[in-house]
Amino acid sequence: MVDFTQARRMMVDGQLRTFDVNDMSLLDAMDSVPRELFVLPGREDLAYIDQDILVSDGGESRYMLSPMILGRLIQALAIDAGDKVLDVAGGRGYSSAVLRGLGAQVTALESDEALAAAARQCLSASGAGAVAVVTGPLDQGYAAGAPYDAILVNGSVEVRPEALLQQLAEGGRLVCVKGRGRAARATIYVRSNDAIGERSLFEAAAPLLAPFVQAPGFTF
Repeated sequence: MVDFTQARRMMVDGQLRTFDVNDMSLLDAMDSVPRELFVLPGREDLAYIDQDILVSDGGESRYMLSPMILGRLIQALAIDAGDKVLDVAGGRGYSSAVLRGLGAQVTALESDEALAAAARQCLSASGAGAVAVVTGPLDQGYAAGAPYDAILVNGSVEVRPEALLQQLAEGGRLVCVKGRGRAARATIYVRSNDAIGERSLFEAAAPLLAPFVQAPGFTF
């Protein structure tokens, strides 16, 4: 039987701290949120491995990002209590629970209603039921809740997420993994007036999100 409290502590000390996740509020949040509640039933023993974990059982594949990558992405957003955050492709809700643990006002966006319903159940079971879970195309964001101080994209994109960037508030930040394979990099976008700045953060890998895959070009 896995001691999940000990597993969380080992995740924080052995995965997060060793990968330059040093924000104490974030470490506390990830040490508090029961990650095992957000995996598929029967797979709780896998919750704390240092890998992306499949959390969908039908339709479009959705993954809970590895703790190291997720931690670094959230840390880059520099969340303050009260920030409005859009959590894109959050699967069964783990990333939203962590963001909520930082004091953010969180809207979780999923494209599949069954997965969104699972997220609501998992969030409620974890005590993070204040997260609003909505459905719609991932690449279109959720304009009804905009503007956002921060947007987290739980996966890799090949195309610039234009609709999401337009939903950022002044000074708002969006993080994602850009590219695929060895060329992939964690990337942050920051809005300043009508301009969007882009900066590469660190090498990273994450599952590609289908709505953000580059359409194949013509070949001759």
